[in-house]
Amino acid sequence: MRYPEAVTSFTSYLDRVRRLSPATVRAYRSDLADLGAVVEDADLREIDLEMLREWLWRATQRGDARSTLARRAATARSFFGWAHESDLIAVDPSLRLVTPKRAKTLPVVASKEGMRDLLDQHRAAAAEGDPITLRDHAMLEALYGSGMRVSELCGIDIDDVDMHRRTVRVLGKGAKERVVPFGAPAAEAIGAYLSRGRPALITRAEKTTPALFLGARGSRIGSRTVYALVARVLGPIVGADHVGPHALRHSAATHLLDGGADLRAVQEILGHASLGTTQIYTHVSAERLLAGYRLAHPRA
Repeated sequence: MRYPEAVTSFTSYLDRVRRLSPATVRAYRSDLADLGAVVEDADLREIDLEMLREWLWRATQRGDARSTLARRAATARSFFGWAHESDLIAVDPSLRLVTPKRAKTLPVVASKEGMRDLLDQHRAAAAEGDPITLRDHAMLEALYGSGMRVSELCGIDIDDVDMHRRTVRVLGKGAKERVVPFGAPAAEAIGAYLSRGRPALITRAEKTTPALFLGARGSRIGSRTVYALVARVLGPIVGADHVGPHALRHSAATHLLDGGADLRAVQEILGHASLGTTQIYTHVSAERLLAGYRLAHPRA
């Protein structure tokens, strides 16, 4: 089987059999397209370890981050492991592919005061009644108030939201469903959007949709729109030129732990499969505590 055909079969397997999220399948497809620039239309049986090393070397030369290199190596192992199990190749060339170690960096987190001021400003702006402003305020409150992922926010339908209990049902990684709580400010913002913002946006749609959050044309909002919003409003607060899509999620998790929340409860809220993933926020919280101590204590 030729490489492009195998990639199509593999991504179909990820979608239909493993039921991975569309965003995850797109990430796999993107990494494999990058590998395709090296192997082109080669027969799968002709692809060897040296080709894979050449691929990662090229990525290194163009300045790709170590986290990107590690992800691409993992993608290659998944792809060729599948090809081997499917009897498309006799030998898996990725078995000896070394994964570049990820740089240990702590997540970018906004201060509680910065978040309060930001959301207060958006609440005041939303009071003017513009549909997009009402939507943006509701999305920011929902992301920070629940700690959900951007992809989860985009996938919410109106029926997933329980305004009385202040909970929302989301579909996380691996198609795992969970219910997460949100606070009174988020409930107020979502309520205002549902009554005054969404009705105006849905009139622009070509067809009806159950989606909670809508784009400017009335269809389900896309993750890129939300990413752009988060980067635009959070960048000045955290003092960073580049703000990742999960900055509000990182901030919510850190502030929960700062406030004394149980680590396992935070793990459940965030939908982490491993407690170790959640524990990085304890390091962030400890760093902030240490910085405050050094600033305030006379004998620090």
